[in-house]
Amino acid sequence: MVITMMLPKPIELYFAADNSGDPGALGACLADDAIVVDEARTHRGLVAIKQWRTEIKTKYRHTVEPLETEQHGDITAVKGKVSGNFPGSPAVLEFRFRLSGDKIASLDIR
Repeated sequence: MVITMMLPKPIELYFAADNSGDPGALGACLADDAIVVDEARTHRGLVAIKQWRTEIKTKYRHTVEPLETEQHGDITAVKGKVSGNFPGSPAVLEFRFRLSGDKIASLDIR
């Protein structure tokens, strides 16, 4: 994957970890108490988020290609093309990140 835009380092690391399929790599970019919302489910804490990532990676076998980014206050919104084993693939989703220092504090995938 080649990212042609400037993303904050934790967000760049998130997409690299997601595409690699290695949930252990999420510790480099997510805060221990991070919150992720995806498919109407909320996952709290690094352990729960790693479990969620393993489940959806197995289910969808997806990759994400970041397309564009916008800043909305303290939210960095990244539109990404998600390709995988799901109806409607590929789809463009929005990943809304809130950072705290050098880690991702929250992520809402829409």
